[in-house]
Amino acid sequence: MQLGLIGDVHAHDEHLLQAIEFLTTLGVDALLCTGDIVDGIGNPHRCIELLIEHNVKVVAGNHDRWLIEEKARHVPNAHLRRAFNDQELDYIANLPRQHDLDTPYGNLKLCHGVANNDLQKIWPGTERMPVERSPQLDTLLQTDEVRYLINGHMHYRTVIHFEYMTLINAGTLRADHRPGFSVLDLALNQVTGYEFATLPEPVRTIDTRGSSQLTTFKNTQDFTGNWQPVTLYA
Repeated sequence: MQLGLIGDVHAHDEHLLQAIEFLTTLGVDALLCTGDIVDGIGNPHRCIELLIEHNVKVVAGNHDRWLIEEKARHVPNAHLRRAFNDQELDYIANLPRQHDLDTPYGNLKLCHGVANNDLQKIWPGTERMPVERSPQLDTLLQTDEVRYLINGHMHYRTVIHFEYMTLINAGTLRADHRPGFSVLDLALNQVTGYEFATLPEPVRTIDTRGSSQLTTFKNTQDFTGNWQPVTLYA
């Protein structure tokens, strides 16, 4: 079973179309998107059309929530609620905060941050960026109910290995954040990253089970702050 992972859209309709077309050609079984459809330099109306037309499973991001609530409209390239018709607003307003997908290889949770918290970041800590821990994720890790957690928000395609769960950040389609997308192969326990500049060739494949060369954490309290990021970039 292969899943196409599309990160935060931010109105980049051309990249969204390119990702959908490429992933469809690969024959993935489903398309998943971490939301943040609005607030960007492209066409959010076309993005909504593409997501609906291609039956992409989408969760709401904080920018989608802010649009509906008419909050934080000072962010760069913000869209205004009045620019959308009723059908578009209904689509955005009814996006779930999280989506659970039961697969033959374990349960997968799609969300923007962590579960219902669309602002939560997860980061083991590096020299340039401090640790971001999450009691909410730690509670989820205790259950061993979720094998894969796919999220966005940080705009950085990374893989974080926990003892049972693998967290994959789907990144973003924004042109200023090394845009790309990924393919998760559940049967092969692999996730492969793609970048628009290098299509059709993949740029990196990571084993989702981890290895002796990759750090495996028990939970986010186990983060030490000296992580070497496992990325899906060239």
